[in-house]
Amino acid sequence: MDEDANQMQPLNDKQVPNSEGGYVWQVTDINRLHRFLCFGSEGGTYYIKEQKLGFENAEVLIRLIEDGKGCDVVQEIKTFSQEGRAAKQEPMLFALAICSQCSDAKTKQAAFKAVSEVCRIPTHLFTFIQFKKDLKEGMKCGMWGRALRKAVADWYNGKNGLAVALAVTKYKQRNGWSHKDLLRLSHLKPASEGLAVVTKYITKGWKEVQEAYKDKEFSSETEKLLKYLEAVEKVKRTKDELEVIHLIEEYRLVREHLQTNHLKSKEVWKALLQEMPLTAMLRNLGKMTANSVLEPASPEVAIVCERLRNEKLLKKICHSVDHEIFVGLFANKFGLVELLLFDSVLSKQIQKMFMGSFSSVPSTHTVEPTGKRFLLAVDVSASMTQRVLGSVLNASTVAAAMCMVVARTEKDSNIVAFSHEMVSCPVTKDMTLPQVLLKMSEIPMGGTDCSLPMIWAQKTHTAADVFIVFTDNETFAGNIHPAVALKEYREKMSIPAKLIVCGMTSNGFTIADPDDRGMLDICGFDTGALDVIRNFTLDLI
Repeated sequence: MDEDANQMQPLNDKQVPNSEGGYVWQVTDINRLHRFLCFGSEGGTYYIKEQKLGFENAEVLIRLIEDGKGCDVVQEIKTFSQEGRAAKQEPMLFALAICSQCSDAKTKQAAFKAVSEVCRIPTHLFTFIQFKKDLKEGMKCGMWGRALRKAVADWYNGKNGLAVALAVTKYKQRNGWSHKDLLRLSHLKPASEGLAVVTKYITKGWKEVQEAYKDKEFSSETEKLLKYLEAVEKVKRTKDELEVIHLIEEYRLVREHLQTNHLKSKEVWKALLQEMPLTAMLRNLGKMTANSVLEPASPEVAIVCERLRNEKLLKKICHSVDHEIFVGLFANKFGLVELLLFDSVLSKQIQKMFMGSFSSVPSTHTVEPTGKRFLLAVDVSASMTQRVLGSVLNASTVAAAMCMVVARTEKDSNIVAFSHEMVSCPVTKDMTLPQVLLKMSEIPMGGTDCSLPMIWAQKTHTAADVFIVFTDNETFAGNIHPAVALKEYREKMSIPAKLIVCGMTSNGFTIADPDDRGMLDICGFDTGALDVIRNFTLDLI
C-alpha cells in the first residue's frame, strides 16, 4: 500500500483529519471538560504544581453552559466527585463555583443542590466559597444570596451533631474562611438540638455553651456531644501526658485536636495509632518511624500490619492515597527504609499493599484490569538519578515503582528500557521493588530518546494499545519526535495506540498534541498521577 494513502486512512470511526491530513482522535468539549475536572487543564498536560485557576482554564465550561448544557456539566462534576476520578479537588470545586454563579437558572439550581455531595469535608466547602468570591467580579454577580445561604445551611443541617462536631473541630478554617464566618453569613437555623449546641460552640465559645446547658434537660445524644466538646477543650489546655492519652482513648480524639507539644510524645502517638483512620495511619508512617513509635517486632508494627492486611479497609480508601504513602515510605528522610530492612513482616505487607494498589481500590474505581496491551518504557539515562518534582525520591525509583504497579495489574504488558538506544531489560513483573531497582541500576546509561519505544515496537511488530514512557525530562537524543513516532506506529500497525509521557523532573514540556485524545503529558509526579494514567487508559478523560 502507498505510504501516503495509508496516512490518509482513519484507524477507527472516532478519528478525524488534523491540519496535516493525518488522523487523530477528536477532542470534544465533553472530553476537555473531563480533563479540566480531573486535573485543572483542558489540554493534554497534567502538571503537579498547583495552577491558579481562572476563566482561561475553563473556557469549555463556559461554552457548555452557554450551549444550554449546564445541568450536564453539574452531573459530570458529581460523577467525577463520587467516583473519585479527579486527581485534584480544586478544579471540580472551581467548576461548581462557576456553575453556581452563571446566568442560567437551572444550572445554578443544580449546582447549589450538588454542594453537599461534592463538598464532603469543610476544607472543600471553604475552597468552594473562596472560588465564588474570586469569581464574583469577573462574573459580575452577587454572592451571599438566598441560594448560597440555603446550600451552606443544608451542608451543616444534613449531618448529625457529633459528625458536625468532629468536622468543625478537626477542620477549623481554610482559605481565609472559618465555620464562624459561614454560620454568620448563612443565617443558619439549627435543625436539631445537637446542631444548636455545635453552632453555639462555634459562634460563642465553650464557656457560653457550658452556661447555656448547665441546668437544662437534654437527650443522651446531646450529653455525648457536650462531653466530646469538653474533651476537645480540655486537651487544648493540659500538659499532662497521661490526661492527653486518656482523652484520646475515651473520646477518639485525632491528631488535629492536639497541641504541637503533645505530638513530641511517643506514648501519645501510640494512643493515636489505636483508633487512627487508615488513611491517616499511612500518611503518618514516616513520622511514627522517625519518633520510634514503630520499632521492629513492636506491638505497634503488629497493628500496622493487621490494618494493611484488612482488604475491606484498604478498599475504602482512595487509590491516590496508596501512592502518596509510597512516596513517604521509601524516603530515607523518615528512616522508614531502615525499619523495612529490619522488619520483614512490615516490609512485605507494605510492598504487597502498594503493588496491589491498582486492584485494591473501591468498586467505583477500576477494580478489574483494563485488559489493554501496555508497553512500559523506562528511561535509564544517567540523569534519572535526580529527584522527582514533589518528592524526595529519585526519578529511577519512582519510574520503577510505577512501572511495576501497572505491570502487575495488566497481564498483557511488556517492560523495556532505553536511553539513546534500546537496551535489554532484565526486569520481570514478579520481582520485588528492591530487586527491580537493583536490576535497573545495572543497565548501561546514555542520553534520552523518548521516540525509541514506538520505533522499536513498530520494527518488532509488538502490539501495544498504550505506551507509557517514564523519563526524567523531555530531552530527545533522536531525530524523530515521540508524537511523530506514535503516529507512524498507529498507521503501520493499524492500532489506535495511546502515548503517556511521564516527565518526572520536568516542569513544562509539550509532547502531546492537544487535539489528539490519544496523547498525554505528565509533568512531575504526585498522588494524582496514577489516577490520571488510569482515567486516560480507560478513555474517561
